[in-house]
Amino acid sequence: MFKAKNRLGLVFFPAFDWAISKTHPEREERLLYTQDQIFEEGIQDTEGIEFYNPVIASEKDVSRVHIVVPNVASQLSQSHLVAAGGAIRAYKAVMEKEVNKSFALVRPPGHHTHRVVYGGRGFCTVNVGAVALERIRQDYGDLKVAIVDTDAHHGDGTQDIYWNDKDTLFISLHQDGRSLYPGTGSIEEFGGPSAYGYNINIPLPPGTGEEGFLYILDNVVIPILNDFKPDIIINSAGQDNHYSDPLTNMNFTAQGYAILNERLNPDMAVLEGGYSIEGALPYINLGIILAMAGLDYSHVFEPDYDADKLKQDTAITNHIEKLSEAVYSLWRHKKELAEEKFKNKKEVTRERKIYFDTAGITEHQVQKFIICDDCSGLSVIDSSNDESAHILAITVPRKSCQYCIDKAYAMYDSSNQYPYTNVYLQDRCNDNYLSK
Repeated sequence: MFKAKNRLGLVFFPAFDWAISKTHPEREERLLYTQDQIFEEGIQDTEGIEFYNPVIASEKDVSRVHIVVPNVASQLSQSHLVAAGGAIRAYKAVMEKEVNKSFALVRPPGHHTHRVVYGGRGFCTVNVGAVALERIRQDYGDLKVAIVDTDAHHGDGTQDIYWNDKDTLFISLHQDGRSLYPGTGSIEEFGGPSAYGYNINIPLPPGTGEEGFLYILDNVVIPILNDFKPDIIINSAGQDNHYSDPLTNMNFTAQGYAILNERLNPDMAVLEGGYSIEGALPYINLGIILAMAGLDYSHVFEPDYDADKLKQDTAITNHIEKLSEAVYSLWRHKKELAEEKFKNKKEVTRERKIYFDTAGITEHQVQKFIICDDCSGLSVIDSSNDESAHILAITVPRKSCQYCIDKAYAMYDSSNQYPYTNVYLQDRCNDNYLSK
């Protein structure tokens, strides 16, 4: 029997009874072949690898992260809550030292879900990884966390949630948004006034292969992580950079994903996208499991793997080298850039249009960050949609000063509902959530 060098916890929740539709790319079969591959390889019999059952995330777990309109019960299915609960169980296994590392193989995915939720977008309705992270922060105290998103699509929801949180470094490696949903993720999207520089996007050209991903990892991601010194590293593990994925245009491999995870050395991983159900997911997930467990993954190749066909174009290599220099230079100069950008400002406003493609709803959102000298300040969202909802959402971040906490409650108390359909207060200092 093989023995894992790193004790690894796995939570497997394929949600076989839920899908957006029978023919949708994000459907029940996504993890069916992974399950077969895991059993075929005898992973369940490997000493040091433990399987855990998911728990069910509570409405409070969700409301700690999201403003769900009108409420959690109306938008989330039981499968969404179990997927989030699966990630919570996986993260807690590490925090309780039951294992060294964990991987939540759950669906549906979550990284396109922003703070405000009117329905599903990008196959996501709840940010599974963020709900789990904020639950362990609530249970185990403040943690300095790095989230490295390796999905082909920009993790715009996770970016939105942690936009102004200096304790959460978010790094997204993705296919350039000018060629893929959701269209965001440029290097200029660099964080809010209290966390400028702690949101890092690395938009890669279509056709990027193993060489490009590993170059970025070695020359940008790992040096930044070494500077940041997180307590925990989380891999938001999307598998759709694979060369066979039907929705994207990248050239990554199962072997490359395994190498990436060995070098990144995440404490936790949570599954995001990946829609090559037979040709990629079983091999990528197996490679990641073996890499996280410290086991040999050198035999993990797809049946149709051909190194010559997947060789990266020289023009892409040159582009990635220049991109790496630009991104790392921004990181090194983030403090001066922040001082220049936000000098003498008391408030910073951003205005966006967000489309919920599954729900068919368009949101118009104005978010105001109220800058405070003693803490990261308040976030106030005025959001309306084309189905007549109009909400005000006030968020008190973790570690806010008493002045900002009192100010938030005063704003909530004095907000008459008109013209709003709903008013929300999300208080992360006191783990309190109010709505009216």
